[in-house]
Amino acid sequence: MTGPLPGAVPSPNIWSHPETYELENRSVDPDGVVEAAMTRVLGPGGWAGRDVLDVGCGTGFHLSRWADGARSVHGVEPHPALAALAGRRTRRLENVTVHTGTAQDLPLPPASIDVAQARWAYFFGPGCEPGLAELARVVRRGGTAFVLDTDATRSTFGAWFARGHPSVDPVAVQRFWTGHGWQREQLDLVWRFTSRADLESVLRLELPPRVAEDALAGHLGTTVDCAVDLWWKRF
Repeated sequence: MTGPLPGAVPSPNIWSHPETYELENRSVDPDGVVEAAMTRVLGPGGWAGRDVLDVGCGTGFHLSRWADGARSVHGVEPHPALAALAGRRTRRLENVTVHTGTAQDLPLPPASIDVAQARWAYFFGPGCEPGLAELARVVRRGGTAFVLDTDATRSTFGAWFARGHPSVDPVAVQRFWTGHGWQREQLDLVWRFTSRADLESVLRLELPPRVAEDALAGHLGTTVDCAVDLWWKRF
């Protein structure tokens, strides 16, 4: 397998386990809370007729949804193997292009994008300034960028995440985004899995072994509540 591009931040989940991450993508937010919030921010028509960018698109799970109505959709992914999967997944969509590239060196011309998203793509605040500079370069005046990440201060999954990833300081992260002029929408989602086995495989992917096993031992069923922060900025 061809390795990731220089400067890419290793993903602890999708890079090595894209099949399990696919289960997660299918199970997160089945009620469309995130999309509804983004549409409210974008205003009438949402992304219809606009040029859209998905930073850290992985295997391209979200690209086909953006393609429904968008003028063009660009997926950027730093891991060539995943970018190839995204390209195959969207090969019949004429308005979708998948690029191999990084957040800090987007392979797009200046002022070419109207709507950008980075969804769980490791924009954890401090340290991601080069990626923000690139968003400022490629997003047109009047365009909007979104960053979606877990809110570790609330919800069942947030508590598990905080325990499993203590190096991520949610207060520092929130201070970072606010200080850079981004606005926050606090959203409450659910993960709704079709089987307990799927839930177990995803939690074991997302959390360290001991934290995952403790979480599974204390949680019944196939649904998990998950709080997220939708950060957005108009350029």
